[in-house]
Amino acid sequence: MGALAVLVVAVACADLFAGRGVTGEGVRAVLLGGADDPMAEHIVLQLRLPRLLVALVAGASLGVAGLVLQSALRNPLAGPEVTGVTPGAVLGAVAATGLGLAGWDSPAAVVVAACLGGFAGAGLLWLLAGREKGDPEQTAVYGVLVSAVLAGLTAVVLLVAPGELGSVVQWLIGSTEGRVWPHWHLLWPWAAVWGAAAWLLSAPLTLLRCGDEQASAAGLDAGRGRAAALVCAVALTAGAVSAVGALGFVGLLVPHLALAVFGADLRIALPGAALLGAVVVCGADAAAQLLSRLLVVALDADRLTLPVGALTTFVGAGLLLVVARRRTDER
Repeated sequence: MGALAVLVVAVACADLFAGRGVTGEGVRAVLLGGADDPMAEHIVLQLRLPRLLVALVAGASLGVAGLVLQSALRNPLAGPEVTGVTPGAVLGAVAATGLGLAGWDSPAAVVVAACLGGFAGAGLLWLLAGREKGDPEQTAVYGVLVSAVLAGLTAVVLLVAPGELGSVVQWLIGSTEGRVWPHWHLLWPWAAVWGAAAWLLSAPLTLLRCGDEQASAAGLDAGRGRAAALVCAVALTAGAVSAVGALGFVGLLVPHLALAVFGADLRIALPGAALLGAVVVCGADAAAQLLSRLLVVALDADRLTLPVGALTTFVGAGLLLVVARRRTDER
């Protein structure tokens, strides 16, 4: 865990130094208090620093949410992206924006809208798969179905209100661009409360991973335990989506890495998933900024920004393909 904490610090520094507008020496001068350039201070302290912190907490939230979902549903493919949670949260944010009730610059309203959408998506999955008593295969099928329906509804909203496309595309793809202190002040207490609640559920989640019969034999009400876990997962996902949009495959793949590194004890694996999620999103954000700078030079463009969600989706899809092929070969 100590080495992982050092890695978090390393990727945080990389993300802080990766942006445009201020050189590495300028960033160092601002951090050490020796800068005499007000513009550099504004870029580092008012733009880069809150963006970095939001990326860390959003990644941690998605990592924990994914592990909670996979444990509660006993499904290794039950990430927020394919269980209706993330698509529902995106639909809520997009619909609220289209109706003029929220916007990218009003984080509080977006959190509420994303939560409502996320709970709607999870509730729809619960209605469809609840009677299957947590059967992993049925849950996976229904999760993909619900996610597809919610994605279709989001497309309908965009067709009805095409003028909102520019302001919602960041939620659809996932971006940390433009994250400022109000987003951080809203996100971190939300993530802290629901992250702590998820950790307190580590014992029931461990029982649920063993199956409903074993959980019931140990005195756990499987239905109530699963419902409490889903509430935590939806809340964590909605908070992350409201801040950075839909970051593909983070909540799906980080839990697998956390279990491989920290083992099946969720009291340790859940904090580990939080740290790994923070590393993945913050590292991807740093890489996206560096790639954006390279593309600007290569394409001779005035300004080009690669969304971090595009990078996580591309890399995550490749990793998922590798994992799937290895499991097929093992069989």
